[in-house]
Amino acid sequence: MATGKINVSVDNIFPLIKKFLYSDHEIFLRELISNATDATLKLKHLTTIGEAKVEYGNPIIEVKADKEGKKLHIIDQGLGMTEEEVKKYINEVAFSGAEEFLNKYEDSAKDSGIIGHFGLGFYSAFMVAHKVEIITKSYKDEPAVHWSCDGSPEFVMEPAEKETRGTEIILHIADDSTEFLEDGKINELLSKYNKFMPIPIKFGMKTETLPKPEDAKEEDPAPTKEVDNIINNPNPAWTKQPAELEAKDYQEFYRELYPMQFEEPLFNIHLNVDYPFNLTGILYFPKLTNDLNVQKDKIQLYQNQVFVTDNVEGIVPEFLTMLRGVIDSPDIPLNVSRSYLQADGAVKKISSYITRKVADKLNSLFKNNREDFEAKWNDIKIVIEYGMLSEDKFFDKADKFALYPTVDGAYFTYDELLEKIKDTQTDKDGKTIILYASDKEAQHSYIETAKAKGYEVLLLDSPIIGHLMQKLEGSKENISFARVDADHIDKLIQKEETQISKLSDEEKETLKKELEEAMTDKSFTVQLEAMDSDSSPFTITEPEFMRRMKEMQQTGGGGGMFGMGAMPEMYNLIVNTNHPLVSEFLNTKTAKKKERLINQSLDLAKLSKGLLKGKALTEFIKRSYEMVK
Repeated sequence: MATGKINVSVDNIFPLIKKFLYSDHEIFLRELISNATDATLKLKHLTTIGEAKVEYGNPIIEVKADKEGKKLHIIDQGLGMTEEEVKKYINEVAFSGAEEFLNKYEDSAKDSGIIGHFGLGFYSAFMVAHKVEIITKSYKDEPAVHWSCDGSPEFVMEPAEKETRGTEIILHIADDSTEFLEDGKINELLSKYNKFMPIPIKFGMKTETLPKPEDAKEEDPAPTKEVDNIINNPNPAWTKQPAELEAKDYQEFYRELYPMQFEEPLFNIHLNVDYPFNLTGILYFPKLTNDLNVQKDKIQLYQNQVFVTDNVEGIVPEFLTMLRGVIDSPDIPLNVSRSYLQADGAVKKISSYITRKVADKLNSLFKNNREDFEAKWNDIKIVIEYGMLSEDKFFDKADKFALYPTVDGAYFTYDELLEKIKDTQTDKDGKTIILYASDKEAQHSYIETAKAKGYEVLLLDSPIIGHLMQKLEGSKENISFARVDADHIDKLIQKEETQISKLSDEEKETLKKELEEAMTDKSFTVQLEAMDSDSSPFTITEPEFMRRMKEMQQTGGGGGMFGMGAMPEMYNLIVNTNHPLVSEFLNTKTAKKKERLINQSLDLAKLSKGLLKGKALTEFIKRSYEMVK
């Protein structure tokens, strides 16, 4: 029997591990199963290259809970350890056996799937255990070893009676951690962290129903048998080549990832690259809402099939964090607890690759089946528009497939749209005006006015569209976006011809003064315009710049216009000085009749804009009935 001190740089390493090194105590099981997986995969590699002269077989990892004895066992059938290896790998805290193995077999072990990097995973056991034992026997057929430690730097190591190769870790669970002896808790952790580990993991037994014998009667119960309860899928879809999978395989894997999600994804993107970094995965486009936050944290990050986190910010571009699926890469640098990502060059390359791959997939879907792509546009547009706004490389690629729908249900790419409208919607200064609505119902009258002129009106209603329009206006030549209710249509797209007002300057001044006196709401600015006599007498508009800046401020940004989101609404009352009704206002001598005409006309304009509410609406209805008596 040998005794000694664990070689650590500070005497209080165990309190540090227990309290500070790992942010979440539950990951101890992930770390220990990862070690068991490494030991098994190392043996597989050594048998493959002929260095280990043993039968690899069909090894499993077993987790056993002993509630009465307050012990948790993790048992593997991997390569085990000799006495010297226990001294080296267990007693030298932070010396990583996995790292040494990879360095030794650098070329042949590159794709072996070995996980460990830090040599500290084993000691996470002391977060939940007051004592830990190791019983291990090496594949080299040397004597088995029993090591134990009570959480202090003191350990005991002696020969053990173990006939089969592999390692058994025994955790004597501390009184404040007995929850980790409960079957439900263990199942939860295994499902969270080890659901797709590459070695089968057994936890208890389960009953399996067998086919009835041919001579069995209908009322006879089906025979059953007890089988190992394997809790993981060692060969998940992302570890396979795309050519091996069909559409139903991707759908089944989606349900495996999200068993409580009943809606099928729209489509998937299979990631598979081995140079200049290793990365595999499958991303799914779900049906998305316009809410930019509620969808996030659905992508799971794995490292060699070990779950790390569902916060993939930094690896996956922000605009894609609304997707779902899995990313697995051994090249993503993690800190010692594998819980947080460290941004570096490799991560940036991975992020760029994912962006490019998603853009290529979207372009392929658009080209191969445009009709289907258009049908899905409303469910995916928020991701594409967010990507165009936040990633310049994606913005450039999206020109080929980003769609601009009209209020009539037609879909155009940017180039198609420009070709369609350049002749009719180019103003006197040579700028092409792209008209749009954000609400077909609320802006119906403005849309109809624009369509009567032969103009196309887009339907752009996502919460970030203001930001995207700002970027498009800055990157495209000679174009400008204008919402159909931002001004009278003839002012939005000004042509060479100008209308001459039927009113004199004096009449216009009188009219403006009377209207301003009638307008009790000071958020309105009166503007007199000479327009066609059949155009509306009163039109209420929202100035494009101020309204857009306000909306952008409310969704983040706004070109530095701090506080714009809290500003009051501002409207223009556009008065058509050539309309007969406007002349009637001036010619009406009876003050009461003039007041009623003005109020009724103003209220009609507000009603068409959806601004007439409450007491003002009640008074308008009452006045309208009186006028038709």
